[in-house]
Amino acid sequence: QIPKDPTQRWLRELAALSQQLQQVHPNVLAKILKQRTIYQNEEIVVIDKPYGLPVHGGPGIKNCIADVLPILAKMLENMKAAPLHLCHRLDKETTGVMVLARSKEAAEKIRLLFKTRQVEKIYWAVVLGDPDPVEGVVEIPIVEKEVQSHQSHYKMTLAPNYRLCPEDGKLMKIRKKRNAESAVTRYRRLAGASACSLLELQPITGVKHQIRVHLAYGLGCPILGDHKYSHWSKLAPQKLPELTLRRLKLEQSKARHLPLHLHAHRLCLPLGQPLDFVCKLPLFFQKTLRKLELDIPKD
Repeated sequence: QIPKDPTQRWLRELAALSQQLQQVHPNVLAKILKQRTIYQNEEIVVIDKPYGLPVHGGPGIKNCIADVLPILAKMLENMKAAPLHLCHRLDKETTGVMVLARSKEAAEKIRLLFKTRQVEKIYWAVVLGDPDPVEGVVEIPIVEKEVQSHQSHYKMTLAPNYRLCPEDGKLMKIRKKRNAESAVTRYRRLAGASACSLLELQPITGVKHQIRVHLAYGLGCPILGDHKYSHWSKLAPQKLPELTLRRLKLEQSKARHLPLHLHAHRLCLPLGQPLDFVCKLPLFFQKTLRKLELDIPKD
């Protein structure tokens, strides 16, 4: 059943693509990643990660990047090549720059650069609403919590150090949550239209789902297509503003098919001399920007 409506057709294609990546033979997946290689030297291989492909395996996941690293290494070098190593992770739905290492030593060196915050990472995201102020820093610790609802599930959430005292409205320091991790995200708005904004984001720390949580709960501007962090207490499709639906030519009942609009746009790696990698926005992201009349900044 092919939908007549072009938007729905395009969303269906994207969902199908994600499913296809789960069905293909590992060799085919490795070939796709090989075609998406944007840089390689004796220490690293940099790929443009496709949408909908998990980095790690898990329940119900047949194909993931980690599993095809030995095949990819052989395709890039030769049959005797040692497997590649993961240096960092991106969420399944996130696209863009991803660094792999050719050896254990290189992987450890790069992981340390990430850990000690020496890697500059720039993401682009389409969000609902307009951040206030239009640029700034969100610095709120994050913790994983179980959400008690009709379907219990786990989510990352904010664990602020301060709250307002109900009596006099003054700031009060609260006891630090033991397992909360400090999290810092810089952001600035690049464009705004159709009740949405295009933001440039620089995560200074690397906490799981940090950008998504800081935008949704810290700024009140969830990422377009982030159905997990658009509500706290329930698992439900994101509710979109009327104007956004109109521009996207989408009905609210079909909003659940919208993909996450978060892209790892640029990464600067200080290996000897600084190496700078940029990945163009994926097609679906470009289409959304056009429909929402958000102007793509010229690099």
